[in-house]
Amino acid sequence: MSSPNEGSVAKREPRGFHPVAEKHARHINPQFIKLLGVLGYGRIFSKALDVWVWDSEGRRYLDCLAGFGSVNIGHNHPRLIQKLQTLLSENAFHFCHIGPSAHAVDLAEALAAHLAAPLEITLFSNSGAEAVEAGLKLACAATGRREFLFCEGGFHGTNLGALAVMGAHRMRKPFEPLLAASLSVPYGNLEELEKALRKRTFSAFVVEPIQAEGGIVAPPLGYLKEAQALCRRYGTLLLLDEIQTGLGRTGTLWGYESERFVPDIIAIAKALSGGIAPIAATVTSREVHAKAYGSVDRFDLHSSTFAGNALGTTAALETLKILDEEDLCAKSASLGARLLDGLRHQLSHHPLVKEVRGRGLLVGIELGPTDDGWLNRLAPGLIDQISEKIFGQWIAYKLLEKGVICQPASHRWNVIRLEPPLTISETEIDHIVRTVGEVMEEYRDVNRLLRDVSGRVFRQWRDGWIF
Repeated sequence: MSSPNEGSVAKREPRGFHPVAEKHARHINPQFIKLLGVLGYGRIFSKALDVWVWDSEGRRYLDCLAGFGSVNIGHNHPRLIQKLQTLLSENAFHFCHIGPSAHAVDLAEALAAHLAAPLEITLFSNSGAEAVEAGLKLACAATGRREFLFCEGGFHGTNLGALAVMGAHRMRKPFEPLLAASLSVPYGNLEELEKALRKRTFSAFVVEPIQAEGGIVAPPLGYLKEAQALCRRYGTLLLLDEIQTGLGRTGTLWGYESERFVPDIIAIAKALSGGIAPIAATVTSREVHAKAYGSVDRFDLHSSTFAGNALGTTAALETLKILDEEDLCAKSASLGARLLDGLRHQLSHHPLVKEVRGRGLLVGIELGPTDDGWLNRLAPGLIDQISEKIFGQWIAYKLLEKGVICQPASHRWNVIRLEPPLTISETEIDHIVRTVGEVMEEYRDVNRLLRDVSGRVFRQWRDGWIF
């Protein structure tokens, strides 16, 4: 596909080209605006409430992306809005660096109460990548080691430090060599993990309970618990990335609960924000924290200006209360099962659906060749390539046209990811199942898919890649 130069995107203002898109192309990311147009996302989303989002034309969409898992309690939860309005009216001291902050200590105490012992010491930050990097620094300082171990397919953020444990080659390559030595192992493979750990050079093993961006992939049951045991045997700390799986997303408050073990360090972000105020947390034991920063000359080796600010910590504390009082973890488990069962039934005989999988309200539909259909049997590699490069994004576009927002997993474009807010209803779950079924029924072979996609790309090219 040919690309117009960035200037033509920024300066072009055809009829109907929204000023927000024009300014974004001019001042933020020109290629993003072009791709949104190609992929059918040429619209401005302007308002959100609970599980619903509206665009500037007044069209309503059921949100099955939830800010990549950031909006577990629904958009603009009225309790959270009221709490933040009250805070702002009190002239709070937001950036308190000369003494303890009541807002920060209340949240740290609540996090300790919501996590298993001995996790009780919190380092605050503002994003998931920062929380992971805080964990990497903590592990280095506590163990005296400088190497990291991570999983193929893992996603832990795009900051330079987090890229050192990124499982996607495309995202790592432009920035290599990266910080410190790092090594990847296959996700879910204990034999390869132990083989690497025997080197006794790794400060941390970074792993997700479920790889969300890697395609909604879960390891074998018991993997995480045994991985923790192996890490302790060889002096490595287990850093669990619960940034997308935590706070009820998988049907329990934390993804690790299903295996009855406790990580050495846990990274939390996304949904901790209540979908409004950026905040993240890295929580560890008193023992690990003392080894890393437990002296007068080391206590300040990790800090951030905005960490633990009053707005973010107040939003997070209220979010925890809403999750508890509305029993959203149990709701995630029951409605997630309803979504999973409904999709499996709806798509059970589709020739281009390989698997429907997930846990709680984190569900993936893997597209690709099956045993059904002559082209699937004769050219499975071709079907795989079409699914990876085209099919996933096209299905997301067709669902958007029918009022459902979703996206493929960022590392696996052939896996449609569905993760609505945990406040969704049974009726809305059933609507998702029906709508996905209707869209998938249109594409039972690749001929129509290729025709429709090529037609759209041609129209976009003809119209100057209009948003």
